[in-house]
Amino acid sequence: MERAPFVSVVTPFYNTAAYLKECIESVLAQTHEGFEYLLVNNASTDGSREIAARYAARDSRIRLHDNEQFVDQVANYNGALARISSESKYVKIVQADDAIYPECLARMVQLAEREPTVGLVSSYWLEGDALAGTGIPWRVERLSGRDACRLMLLEGCFPIGSPSNVLYRADIVRKRKPFYRPGRYHEDTEAAYEILLDYDLGFVHQVLTFCRTDNLSITNSVRDLNPFWLDYLLVVHTYGPRVLTPEEFFRRSKQVRTAYFRFLGRALLRLPGRRFWDYHRGGLATLGWKLRYWDLVPWAAGELVLLLLEPKTTMERVIAEWRRRTARRRARSQPSAPKGGNAATQLDA
Repeated sequence: MERAPFVSVVTPFYNTAAYLKECIESVLAQTHEGFEYLLVNNASTDGSREIAARYAARDSRIRLHDNEQFVDQVANYNGALARISSESKYVKIVQADDAIYPECLARMVQLAEREPTVGLVSSYWLEGDALAGTGIPWRVERLSGRDACRLMLLEGCFPIGSPSNVLYRADIVRKRKPFYRPGRYHEDTEAAYEILLDYDLGFVHQVLTFCRTDNLSITNSVRDLNPFWLDYLLVVHTYGPRVLTPEEFFRRSKQVRTAYFRFLGRALLRLPGRRFWDYHRGGLATLGWKLRYWDLVPWAAGELVLLLLEPKTTMERVIAEWRRRTARRRARSQPSAPKGGNAATQLDA
């Protein structure tokens, strides 16, 4: 019988004891034969390391590595990816508060084996209870990488998801040193775009990953800062000129800038605090742009007029915001029992 392609599955973790057991068991339950499981402990202090050690002691597929000292999230992921086996043909990151379904490796590897021009494979995933990853036409399993970039930039869909949603060819991982570029604002998103400039996208029309939304991961703390429009603005201006026509880029960049600054104007009325503004100021700085409060005043004034003209909509927004913040406070005081994974726009430490 022909040997199954070898996969390196990688889980960097830091203080994720509440979720790590389920994550590990989801990987060990894979139907695909032929994988190693690399667990990288980033100086955890909550018992996560002990959980990983127990599984490593009874399953020879698991390798446990301890960082000598705590490192930042990008260095942690890059260090983990640098330790994959020289035998691996594919690499699958599973974040420590995520979970993958039993056929995840098998289905992704099968597609990649059928389509040698594919550099990364994604699929549908559950984000909490919601289906995510839609946008690729039904029955389309391979899409030109540049067409995939165009689809994401022009249509606003995002079939890539978090690092846990993607399978990479190992030679691509080895070639990118480091894999995630330091100093980027959304390292995993930008890595996907850069890979798709040279390789095709593979997509499995099946839910293969569960992404947690009720935990206090770094990703979900960033969600409080509303990163969507900033993320969209950054990728449009970074990759749009490379895959869009000049007319398409002009039109799309104008649309996204308008939506983003309207969002900031609305945010100015809520007085979100310094952390919010530091986050968005830092993101715009990567494009060489400056964020000045007085530039937002006209946008805030326009939003205020709309709110005054639509009191019912305003009240609904206030109630929705109150409920969201209340749910956040409850999650902080009473972490829920693990039941899946985590959605990501950034890497977890």
